[in-house]
Amino acid sequence: MAAPEDFALDPTLLRRRFAASARHAQEADFLAREVASRMVERLDYIRIEPRRILDLGCGHGADLPLLAQRYPQAERIGLDFALPLLNLAREERSFFQRLLGKARSPALLCADAAALPLARASVQLVWSNLLLNWLSDPLPAFRECHRVLEVGGLLMFATLGPDTLKELRTALPAHVGERVHRFIDMHDLGDALVQAGFSDPVMDMQTLTLTYDDLDSLLRDLRHAGANNAATTRPRGLSGKQGWLNARKQLDTLRQEGRMPATVELVFGHAWKAAPKQAEDGRAVIQFQPRPGKA
Repeated sequence: MAAPEDFALDPTLLRRRFAASARHAQEADFLAREVASRMVERLDYIRIEPRRILDLGCGHGADLPLLAQRYPQAERIGLDFALPLLNLAREERSFFQRLLGKARSPALLCADAAALPLARASVQLVWSNLLLNWLSDPLPAFRECHRVLEVGGLLMFATLGPDTLKELRTALPAHVGERVHRFIDMHDLGDALVQAGFSDPVMDMQTLTLTYDDLDSLLRDLRHAGANNAATTRPRGLSGKQGWLNARKQLDTLRQEGRMPATVELVFGHAWKAAPKQAEDGRAVIQFQPRPGKA
């Protein structure tokens, strides 16, 4: 899928912000922890025993122990484009664990989601927790996931939907430009999965409401998570004192039991890599099955 012409994210700015967010990684990833628990629940209904797992956009590595607990025999690979975050993912092992050869640490790679440094058909599960919302266009990343998965492999992800931070988007003055970057619709993500070659995509959406004492608390959480608006079309100047004052007043009208709401639309999806119907040179792939009762 092509990104809208008037929307793109600045990858250099994103990398710089996420690198700076490493100082607050433990305290600022409460949303990702909740999302990870919901993703793990979905694995209860999926039959897969991966030998190698790629955690795409692993951040400081909080999902890697979850995956190890779920699939203790699987090799884990954590990949992120922000090196300071990736350094936090290095597991510390005791002397006896190293001596006995237990608790093997995951391999860690600093790379871009659209250019994975992995061989074709080398993993069986790609896991991605809140990465796709930081891509202008998820299609190149989907294609890379499809390439590195073996036939029968699974892509499982969670991302943010268009209603995320809708209260903040509405309250901030629109005449100076968008201050909350856009999020891709669930149906567009499904179309991109099919375009990338995946089969049987399954998508669903849940809404989560966070509450805050005030606007400053919300903005602090976004800043500590490296989640400030990184759209290339974002306004470079301030909205002015009056603009922020009006935004605070509008958000105050939405308070429930004294707390200011912040909507998070969560989009969950998974899809399988099916056997190819066409070779890379364009020739059709025809599979022959033995007749029943024949060797």
